[in-house]
Amino acid sequence: MNDNDDQTSSEPSSEPLISASTKRTPIPKFQLFILLLIQFAEPVTALVIYPFVVQFVRDTGITGGDEARTGFYAGLLESSFFVAEGLAVYQVGRLSDIYGRRPVLLLGPLGLALAMLGFGLSQTFWMLLGFRCMQGAFNGNIGVAKTVMSEISDPSNAADVFSFIQLMWSVGATTSPFMGGVLANAATKWPDTLGKIKVLRTHPYFLPCAAAACIAFGSFAFAFVGLRETLPSAVARAQKRQREAETERSPLLPRDETTTDTGQLDVVVPTLRALLTRPVCIAVLNHGMFCFCDMAYSSLVPLVYATPIALGGLGLKPYDIGRIMGLCGIFNAIVQVFLGGRVIRYFGPRRIFTAAFCALALMFSAYPLLNILALRAGRVDAAVIAVLVGQLSCSCVLYFGYAATTLFIMDSAPTRTTVGSVNGLAQMASTIVRSVAPSIASSFFALSVEHNLAGGYLVYVLLIVVTCGA
Repeated sequence: MNDNDDQTSSEPSSEPLISASTKRTPIPKFQLFILLLIQFAEPVTALVIYPFVVQFVRDTGITGGDEARTGFYAGLLESSFFVAEGLAVYQVGRLSDIYGRRPVLLLGPLGLALAMLGFGLSQTFWMLLGFRCMQGAFNGNIGVAKTVMSEISDPSNAADVFSFIQLMWSVGATTSPFMGGVLANAATKWPDTLGKIKVLRTHPYFLPCAAAACIAFGSFAFAFVGLRETLPSAVARAQKRQREAETERSPLLPRDETTTDTGQLDVVVPTLRALLTRPVCIAVLNHGMFCFCDMAYSSLVPLVYATPIALGGLGLKPYDIGRIMGLCGIFNAIVQVFLGGRVIRYFGPRRIFTAAFCALALMFSAYPLLNILALRAGRVDAAVIAVLVGQLSCSCVLYFGYAATTLFIMDSAPTRTTVGSVNGLAQMASTIVRSVAPSIASSFFALSVEHNLAGGYLVYVLLIVVTCGA
């Protein structure tokens, strides 16, 4: 991220992350497209199973017909993806600092495609769990993709580049459950065409998994053809090998003309203890808290909207909830494409990140207000809809916040050769908190309503306090 490539201090550069007055450097669009495609594979492979995972678990026979155990095993299957990703992401980032970004980014989507195919062909629960863990582990390269984004950008265009990160998650989170629901049980839905394919009859959930695998393999193919190496030491090693090959083909060339040093060839990546400098700890802690608050809010959206009005919710139907969330995703995608980089450059990442926490506090505050208005009217009326629109509109600020926190993480790395490790550390923290935030938020919601704590709204009070503290 910093202009000074030789920076070796443990403190980040004082140069601003974003310069609004500097003429912006053109973005390498094809490289960015490849990285975004790799990132797009994460939400697709993570969420495509949600429409059919419960029935898939039943079909394996692991529950023995006990429906009370179905939720446990389905939840274990869903959360194992993020647990495996959290355990792998730091080590993957560290490997990219040693061996280069390109080989790590190539291995990830290829392994992910194979794991998705294995998942769709599984016949026992433990096979499902194993392939689900493989999917999470191979998705550990998501932090490396962000690292490369920082290495192909500079302070003049970094805001534009990183504003696309949440766009890919939003698009993937909107389309992948739809794809999973439509393509599951394809042989039953289209007996005259797909029903004639034996593998789709014996494995009813293979087609959506294969579709997700094709997306992952497509990102591998594009990366294999066009992705460039960006790690300075790896580039230097490649240039050295090229010079040596040219020397062997032309032995009469002067020795000094073919051995010029182009950079540091051997890089010693610091240990985790040495990596945890004060700037890194602050950046990772802020990122983790932001992800926790955002995931807690997101997990409450379908829960509160679907809960009956008398029990603290809005009593909306699943169709209405899906339509609301889909429209919100489209709105955020449009805002990110046209305003993301401009807004961050104008206000600066620090103000944007602060505004994102303020937006979260307002969004949590809207939950009890929505229920109070619905109780007063006995239904979802115009006042409830107005607050609902205001609550969901604030979510675009959260997307700006993710771009800002990514900029802080990149800038906190002690040296350029440790950006992958620092990014992996931040990604590990975010994955861990995202795996526990939904359980914490939903549990406190249930306790607040069941015991009428603070009028049933204690969960929002606690989350507002956490958000303001963060």
